[in-house]
Amino acid sequence: MSMEFRLGVDIGGTFTDVVLETPEGMTSIKVLTTYAAPENAIIEGMNRVCERAGVPTSAIEQIIHGTTLATNALIERRGAKTALITTQGFRDVIEMRTESRFEQYDLDLVLPDPLLPRQQRLTVLERIDANGDVLIPLDRAEVEALCDQVAEAGYESVAVGLLHSYLNDAHERMIGDVFAQRLPHVALSLSCEVSPQMREYERFNTVAANAYIKPLMKSYLGRLAGRLQEQGAVCPIFLMHSGGGIISLENAAEFPVRLVESGPAGGAVFAAHIAGRHGLDKVLSFDMGGTTAKICLIKNQTPKTARVFEVARTYRFKKGSGMPISIPVIDMVEIGAGGGSLARVDALNQIRVGPESAGSEPGPACYGRGGLKPAVTDGDLVQGKLDPNNFAGGSIQLDQAASEVALKAHIGDALGLDTVEAAFGLTEVVDENMSNAARVHAVENGEDLSEYTMIAFGGAAPLHAARLCEKLGIERCLVPSGAGVGSAIGFLKAPFSFEATRSVFIEFTGFEPVIIAQTLAELREEATTFVRSCDADAPITAEYKVYMRYRGQGWEIPINLTAEQAANPDRATYQALFEADYTQLFGRTVAGLAIEATVWAVNATTPPAPVEAVAPAAADAGNKAEVAPNSSGQRDIFDAGLGRSAAAVVIERDAFMLGHTAPGPAIITEDETTIIVPSSRTASVHSDGCIDLRTKG
Repeated sequence: MSMEFRLGVDIGGTFTDVVLETPEGMTSIKVLTTYAAPENAIIEGMNRVCERAGVPTSAIEQIIHGTTLATNALIERRGAKTALITTQGFRDVIEMRTESRFEQYDLDLVLPDPLLPRQQRLTVLERIDANGDVLIPLDRAEVEALCDQVAEAGYESVAVGLLHSYLNDAHERMIGDVFAQRLPHVALSLSCEVSPQMREYERFNTVAANAYIKPLMKSYLGRLAGRLQEQGAVCPIFLMHSGGGIISLENAAEFPVRLVESGPAGGAVFAAHIAGRHGLDKVLSFDMGGTTAKICLIKNQTPKTARVFEVARTYRFKKGSGMPISIPVIDMVEIGAGGGSLARVDALNQIRVGPESAGSEPGPACYGRGGLKPAVTDGDLVQGKLDPNNFAGGSIQLDQAASEVALKAHIGDALGLDTVEAAFGLTEVVDENMSNAARVHAVENGEDLSEYTMIAFGGAAPLHAARLCEKLGIERCLVPSGAGVGSAIGFLKAPFSFEATRSVFIEFTGFEPVIIAQTLAELREEATTFVRSCDADAPITAEYKVYMRYRGQGWEIPINLTAEQAANPDRATYQALFEADYTQLFGRTVAGLAIEATVWAVNATTPPAPVEAVAPAAADAGNKAEVAPNSSGQRDIFDAGLGRSAAAVVIERDAFMLGHTAPGPAIITEDETTIIVPSSRTASVHSDGCIDLRTKG
């Protein structure tokens, strides 16, 4: 049954975005995030957007929410007092990590602290071997004694991660039963439920992270549901998960680790929807908000996914320096580059930007809320790219003088630059950081970005997107309608979905089709059950995947399977699929090495939101285009391509009509973001409102 009134809510590090979908279209608003009680910003945003649309809150039929709260709690170590129970002899696994060095030439390398210190890691005498057979049975009396120890220490949450429990979960289940009977008030997380996959380091980290944030997220979600009902919004609430789908409030409270990266996942879904409307098969999704920038590759209108994600990278965003979370996730690069990212000059007299962010409290210097350090937004403002009187729809008055003081004090004086040069240096550094992250991500996936189209959204992305395209050699960039609140719109486009995974080791020298078919069938049933808890009547499809490698390799690559290939496994077919994908990534296969499969996954999903193809823009259709009328005067902006300030025509987006063009330099303004068209680009508009920035000529 279709719903006419739905609300999408995205809590970011600086702004909380709220989008109301009605039969007449979408109405959106941005409000500052309230850190102490995030639900306050949601209530304020909901009331304001409903008032603007002329809709009572009681008319809302469904709320879909994404949040960075889970991620922030892990980064800032603000979770519950948590104990990890593991197999005797393995309590230090999460501290010993793996043999990988994320910076091999750093002789003073300091490894990140584990989420749980050693005194909070407890052990039981038991052992299950790599085949799932019990070597040492678990004594129930020992578990009961452990319960008394947990109660005496005052733990709020318990994570259970035993060796090889992904193959045989009997011992973990026994611990769960005993704790549920004796300590029902203590939150419990079992690795066989949270992440039943091989590799104990990643699995133990994941279950520990789930337990660590479970009381916090459960409390928050309960408060949110209560506050919404008080405001008249008595309707189902769903959560966006990191894999790009929607799960129920109850499942989100039980598995909050799946909410890590839920906001950025919504952005990738939004970009994939735009790619589908415009028939684009190679898209670089660029989402830049107030705190971070997210970059994702989208091929054939589907975001790339992974099964391990790192939270809180501590060493210059290097892979391996963070906390691995083994969950289905949209594969993206996230760096500390947002409108609130703070700049400084280091000991080598180089400008550095991020990862520290001013957030919304106090915010950049120009917010006038007590911030004294220059942020990216300050640099954009001083270069003329922002209107101080019309930021966030006029709800925030920007103080340019404060930006100039901060830039001079922290960058200009140290490097002998004037204020505009300091501002340009700041934004050029952050733009290079983002473009370099995109280059590395593309190389890691064997892609050439010159063949891609960028889709830019988030409050800050349209300000920087064209400059990134110049650096990356990308000729075309689309800025969709509602770009400033793209992730929240993406929530409303996402399907209900859940991905179930399981480690079952299969050597292709002894290919076992019966076991493979049975495993995939069981995973399909598990994933479908989760989706049915959200929508009992919708049709559900299953997407199958297996992770494969050559014998002796440390990591696998994902291979997509059809329903027929899942139901009737064939060794030759699986090998051909693996070799084709391996060649795509690495240029060749490896002769003489046996192939292995390690992890199997099934994603159950409802049909995605329907996509309507967009007619080509006037210029593409061969029609004569008109230069857009100057609707708001001119403003000088610093143009990096020219290396100087230049007069830019200012155009209101609502006045930029189908058939109009805007040669750069130009500024296209709207309530929630600003699009900068540099001298190297020309802007046009599509019938769906997307602004199309292309290289001149």
